[in-house]
Amino acid sequence: MKKLLLIDDDKELVSLLSDFLRKENFIVDIAFDGEQGLQKALSGDYDMLILDAMMPRMNGMDMLKLLRQKSDVPVLILANKGDPIDKALGVAMNADDYLTKPFCERDLLAQTLSILRRNQHKKIDPKDMISYLDVQLYHDQQQVICQNFTIELTTTELLLLETFLTHPGKIFSKVELSEDILGKKLLPFDRSIDMHLSNIRRKLPPRIDGNTRVKNFRGKGYMWVEDTLQIPA
Repeated sequence: MKKLLLIDDDKELVSLLSDFLRKENFIVDIAFDGEQGLQKALSGDYDMLILDAMMPRMNGMDMLKLLRQKSDVPVLILANKGDPIDKALGVAMNADDYLTKPFCERDLLAQTLSILRRNQHKKIDPKDMISYLDVQLYHDQQQVICQNFTIELTTTELLLLETFLTHPGKIFSKVELSEDILGKKLLPFDRSIDMHLSNIRRKLPPRIDGNTRVKNFRGKGYMWVEDTLQIPA
């Protein structure tokens, strides 16, 4: 059974969601603020965190920032519509996905299962490695080696990078990437894929030949640039 940590200051909502998730065969621990949640997250062996963005004592974004210094456990952010936080910020801070309140229990279950499926890639044999030019991707460590630098990636970033490294020169639409990597349909104004790719660009050092690593084709999608810099029309 998968073990989840649910962190939210709304005790009534926590009770409803924890009961629902337990009926779906999850083990669920709970915390009611960011400080308690961070302590539990770092001391427990959790498969995933469900984290409210706005809480007293320590909000979800501050907790996530501290958590990522020591743990790469998958995180689903919950936020009220109208909160002073947006999806792009959550993704930029290495959350795996985002769900806006109010939501139905089945939406939460679908997001949770999707994130857990993505995270299974961390358990691939350590001998499995993908390499293209100066980038080597190792599944078991959820990291890449680039120009002798060790680079930590989230599960979503790892899957995106794997997709591009195994198909350099191919343009992937945001619709494809959202469905294949995030496990959901692309919604209007959804910038999750853009932000995950922005994180990858920021973490990887520049190519030695000076070429860009990822090119955005307006209205078409993204492409990992080949060493010959062959740009499709």
